[in-house]
Amino acid sequence: MAALRAVLAAARVGSLPLGRGPRAPCSALAAAMQPAPHWLAGLRFDNRALRALPVEAPPGAEDAASTPRLVPGACFSRARPAPLREPRLVALSEPALALLGLRAPPADAAAAAAAREAEAALFFSGNALLPGAEPAAHCYCGHQFGQFAGQLGDGAAMYLGEVCPAAGERWELQLKGAGLTPFSRQADGRKVLRSSIREFLCSEAMFYLGVPTTRAGACVTSASTVVRDVFYDGNPKREKCTVVLRIAPTFIRFGSFEIFKPADALTGREGPSVGRNDIRIQMLDYVIGSFYPEIQAAHADDHLRRNTAFFREVTRRTARLVAEWQCVGFCHGVLNTDNMSIVGLTIDYGPFGFLDRYDPDHVCNASDSGGRYAYGKQPEVCKWNLQRLAEALVPELPLEVGTAVLAEEFDAEFQRHYLQKMRGKLGLVGTELEEDPALVAQLLETMHLTGADFTNTFRLLSDFVAGPLSPEQAAVLDQLLEQCASLEELKRALQPQMDPRQLSLMLMLAQSNPQLLALVGSQASVARELERIEQHSQLEQLSSAELQARNRTLWTQWLQKYSARLAKDAEGVGDTEAWRAEHVRVMQATNPKYVLRNYIAQTAIEAAENGDFSEVRRVLKLLEAPYCQEEEPAGAGEAADTVGPQYSYSSRPPPWAAELCVT
Repeated sequence: MAALRAVLAAARVGSLPLGRGPRAPCSALAAAMQPAPHWLAGLRFDNRALRALPVEAPPGAEDAASTPRLVPGACFSRARPAPLREPRLVALSEPALALLGLRAPPADAAAAAAAREAEAALFFSGNALLPGAEPAAHCYCGHQFGQFAGQLGDGAAMYLGEVCPAAGERWELQLKGAGLTPFSRQADGRKVLRSSIREFLCSEAMFYLGVPTTRAGACVTSASTVVRDVFYDGNPKREKCTVVLRIAPTFIRFGSFEIFKPADALTGREGPSVGRNDIRIQMLDYVIGSFYPEIQAAHADDHLRRNTAFFREVTRRTARLVAEWQCVGFCHGVLNTDNMSIVGLTIDYGPFGFLDRYDPDHVCNASDSGGRYAYGKQPEVCKWNLQRLAEALVPELPLEVGTAVLAEEFDAEFQRHYLQKMRGKLGLVGTELEEDPALVAQLLETMHLTGADFTNTFRLLSDFVAGPLSPEQAAVLDQLLEQCASLEELKRALQPQMDPRQLSLMLMLAQSNPQLLALVGSQASVARELERIEQHSQLEQLSSAELQARNRTLWTQWLQKYSARLAKDAEGVGDTEAWRAEHVRVMQATNPKYVLRNYIAQTAIEAAENGDFSEVRRVLKLLEAPYCQEEEPAGAGEAADTVGPQYSYSSRPPPWAAELCVT
């Protein structure tokens, strides 16, 4: 209990001394004044990145460390977390923390659990530093929405160090929202409760869906506040500062290699380390040696072959990653080059979203007015980002070599992995046929035309039985029709978005100066708007009964094709029952029952903003078993007053979910 009281007292102080020395951010005196960890005492740091890559020398004045500035000739700059008032734990992810060798106390050990939560709030808020931690901010650049933005860097995140819990394992710890760094620009280095809960939950949700991702070990909020204009509409409000503990092998990204970029022809911006090819070589040696050791071992004496093999593997991993996204209906929202992991992980969860109604043009980020990062464009954008990475590796990888690797590998790897996953989602466990891509495309087109729910449609298909029309087939058809959007939902979704005068101006420009229209990137927007107007006009001519009849016809036609394909899949199988069991098993293991839909996250956020963190923890447990067959735990969907009566998180979203806006 004495340890618990000491940790609680330190957490309440919220203004711990965090000194800086020439190497580590804590001087010996300041370190001696820090509270000692107990549960976290076993974490052993070995901060290889700071030894292998150049670190900016700390500025002379203590308060200059976080002054926004260019950071030339360095990959990291020393930083220190800014203390928060009254840090309070929102939630822990036990499985993520287990990667670090941290174990949960027994369920009946209430005192131990309380001490652990207090210690997590203290150290994972940044109010105290763990022995061996060396906070630093990473320098990187990026192409944002297709334009080179120059230096960006960790404006709100801090590298703490690398923990090595077992032989061969190495995990980088990062605090997101810990305060100002040299890369904060005009911002304050803070994250708020709503965005932090979204990142915390989605990091873990993606892992359990089987998608490569960074992890989240803890979410800690506080009594400190910052002002945010959530919708950029002139209505700012105060929100609680919150920190997420992120865990990954590394947070190095494509943009990390863009710090060497010379002045961009379009924007005129350049990286802070132009001409420093020596640092580019250091980065390649570090990244390949640390995270692609098999490539380093195979080509230790031939750097060109080594770098080619490295870029080939990054290309393949990225292609497989975006194929995984497409197959679970995940839309990242901000696929800039600075948000692309060099080891093929989903990274930086911001205005992401999972598809509800299937729409390949779905844009989850309300700030993406041009639809650059729409769901259906994600493979194309990832390939574009890889081309920027290839350019950033010159001269250590000749551009013609990188471009050839990209052309050879990306599309083929994406299609192979995507089709493999889609076959699993359809339960095609036997033969692979050339007609399969067409079957998948026809399914998606049927879902699009009927406004079907992406996640639930795939889940329901596991109940479909091949063969002549049967009551079981009719039941599945009826259930599929229940997953389709109503006439009013479709009308709302396809409501024209452009002001008529703006559209008229764009159409005139298309006639008089199409080159200018293309330059400002509005061609695709105009085409989409015209299509929306046409679709909305067609819906105005339909009654609800006519829409239902049309949907029934469309689904009946596709199910007939699916039934025929399943029959072929079972041909020649000796044990039909065994095939059927494997068919169902694969479908249920590939098609989730739960994904982190925006309204689920919002329900947890609204409860947490009112001081109730139980819904965050309940949703986390649900997302840890997305493919489960059991009934949903009691209480889900009841946390926030706006939700109303109990609503199953595996159902189609409630009507109010369509009004949610994420930027």
